[in-house]
Amino acid sequence: MVAGLAMMAFAQMQTFSTSAGEVRVTPLYHASVMIQAAGKTIYVDPAKPAKLTGLPKADLILITHIHYDHFDPESIAALSKPGTVVIAPSSVVEKMPAAKAISNGQTQPWEQWTIEAVPAYNLVRGPAAGQLYHPKGRDNGYVLGFGGQRFYFSADTEGVPEMRALKNIDVAFVCMNLPYTMPPEEAAEAVKAFHPRVVIPYHYKGSNLELFKQKLAGSGVEVRLLDWYPR
Repeated sequence: MVAGLAMMAFAQMQTFSTSAGEVRVTPLYHASVMIQAAGKTIYVDPAKPAKLTGLPKADLILITHIHYDHFDPESIAALSKPGTVVIAPSSVVEKMPAAKAISNGQTQPWEQWTIEAVPAYNLVRGPAAGQLYHPKGRDNGYVLGFGGQRFYFSADTEGVPEMRALKNIDVAFVCMNLPYTMPPEEAAEAVKAFHPRVVIPYHYKGSNLELFKQKLAGSGVEVRLLDWYPR
């Protein structure tokens, strides 16, 4: 039986049709996502305070980078079972040697999925002069392919050239929050450039989602606004 807190998450589950069957994507909290398809369960960046009690154990866990709101060893342990695979950038693997490393530009197959690591980084924003919150080459966004559909999870990034150059993205989960990533206007301009079929903002705490949606009006991109910060 799924716990009541988990049921709240399932209420916002998004379902997408593919040639290999349905893909169900459930927002958990902030940047934490659950993906279910073909009898397998995938998590992206499971981390506190996401409520994980009652959720299915993971077949695959993808980690984008080392920050605590994305890489939480306790949450990974809570969701793991014998055979759970963890895939992450090398900066995470240094802290969790059992994980498998993937770097920007690399693609790995897993079950019926393809996992492509794409760059996620800051261009100008950082904690001090000459520093960036997310340096180029360290972190991964992911493009996940399944049944002819491509799902993009941006991780923490600005509207970098590699994002703007993405092709054939069906569903995009795009971050926006200051000072760490980018404002809604910048996110919308980047989304216009790679033009997914559907975009869902996440990692947006404190951002103006209506402004993001307004900036994409008339673009042909469907904007879906979900609550990633349940009380």
